[in-house]
Amino acid sequence: MNKISTAIKETGAALWIVLMVVLAGFTSCVKEEEFSDDARGNFEALWKIMDEHYCFFGEKNVDWNAVHAKYSLMVDNNMTAGQLFEVLAKMLDELKDGHVNLYSSFDVGRNWSWHENYPSNFSDTLFNKYMGTDYRIAGSLRYRVLDDNIGYVRCSSFSTSIGGGNLDNVLNILAPCRGLILDIRDNSGGLLTDAETLASRFTNEELLVGYIQHKTGTGHNDFSELEEQRLKPSKDLRWQKRVIVLTNRQVYSAANEFVKYMKCCPQATIVGDRTGGGAGMPFSSELPNGWGVRFSACPMFDREKKSTEFGIQPDYQVNLTEADFQKGRDTIIEFARKLINQKP
Repeated sequence: MNKISTAIKETGAALWIVLMVVLAGFTSCVKEEEFSDDARGNFEALWKIMDEHYCFFGEKNVDWNAVHAKYSLMVDNNMTAGQLFEVLAKMLDELKDGHVNLYSSFDVGRNWSWHENYPSNFSDTLFNKYMGTDYRIAGSLRYRVLDDNIGYVRCSSFSTSIGGGNLDNVLNILAPCRGLILDIRDNSGGLLTDAETLASRFTNEELLVGYIQHKTGTGHNDFSELEEQRLKPSKDLRWQKRVIVLTNRQVYSAANEFVKYMKCCPQATIVGDRTGGGAGMPFSSELPNGWGVRFSACPMFDREKKSTEFGIQPDYQVNLTEADFQKGRDTIIEFARKLINQKP
């Protein structure tokens, strides 16, 4: 268990333990050069941190040297903290990466292009109509049986741990259902271990679900060899019937990984819109003035060795229509119900 990808084969907790070990030396690399705590020093520190450790320059087709030349002209040691923050945040925005953030005490620099200017394909109004008020709650999951004997589970985040007992209870109660709809629309991620824990309930055998790399040097292309990510079946109760996973553009990060895992599970079908992506394991560092920076450090790929940074295409592309919305119908849920009801 000496590689990150090997850790994924063990318990979820082991994944993060090994990740911290691997990145312990990585932190020292980020801070090995001292920069002055002024506007110029903080600009150069941020640019260098990203230059040596960000993992998607090639995928994003970004000339980081050209970015330096562009934004260096905007930096002046007489500028205010707010002005400096604006310049640095705009520089990071060139990467168009939802895992890249700049943190100060007064603002957070972020990029949401992975879901902005796309149809939301999710409605709280419709969700409340389908879920009603007599639903059950198990940890971070809400669930019920729809009127055609199809189980419906809403998983809106992986930020709160999903307990094994919770999952056992959910699957036990929904066991008589003819199929399951697992709605993860608007799930922007959280704990990768929780994504793995949930996915492990939908396979009876160990599956190759993808690959991961980590940085081995300061060059933009200095990466380890592709290392396997394998999903092991849960030792507890597992779902044996069809499961439809609902997605939209706001499915990101750990939720994007969950869709990658489910794509490999034999009874799973993905319905909705392309996910938002976010296939870089994030890591954090600090500027001389104390501002924090988070960035994608370890790229991840699907089982065909293709990057999922820009999202995962569903098996069936389905959009929420205005006509259905006016009728109180969720087009994506109804399509999923149709798939399950058509299955012998």
